[in-house]
Amino acid sequence: MSRLSLVPVTSLRTQAWANGAGTTTVIANGPDDTHWQWRLSIADIAQACTFSPYPDTRRQFVALDAPLQLHFDDGRDVLLLRLSVTHFDGADAPHASLPEGPTRAFNLMLRGATEGALIARPLNGSMWLPLRAQWRWFVHLLSGRADVHADDERIAMDAGSSLWIDAQPGERVRIEGGGELVLIQLATAH
Repeated sequence: MSRLSLVPVTSLRTQAWANGAGTTTVIANGPDDTHWQWRLSIADIAQACTFSPYPDTRRQFVALDAPLQLHFDDGRDVLLLRLSVTHFDGADAPHASLPEGPTRAFNLMLRGATEGALIARPLNGSMWLPLRAQWRWFVHLLSGRADVHADDERIAMDAGSSLWIDAQPGERVRIEGGGELVLIQLATAH
């Protein structure tokens, strides 16, 4: 069984926002497109706008290119610097402003009992991924190049590519290279 699988570019779906302020590219969701419990996407935010509400959804969100200012109805303001992650309730649709111009943002959405974590960070050399039973890793390489190793398997990644890692405790997963990446750790069963 293969532990590493690249996400084919042909499987990505880009859709315009109803308000015309940007587009979203859906990378993956599960268990299916209609009744998803988790969703991974990248938003291209072209102008100041109000996000769509997603009731009963927990969001984890990271600015990828330029800072993003989120203004919530309860008076909270969150300045999201590049590669910094925030968490918010999807029903609380914030207004976004772009202090330095258009940006992209990586979005992890979770529903029900589904668990997950979003991490954005530089890659400089080698890093090992901790493995847990019934969890999987997702890697999106923002910039640079990387080699992902899972025991005896190896896949090379270029900027913009995405990869699923399905390895179990006792196996060894290592990412080597230079650049920046987004990591998602996602529970696959409860």
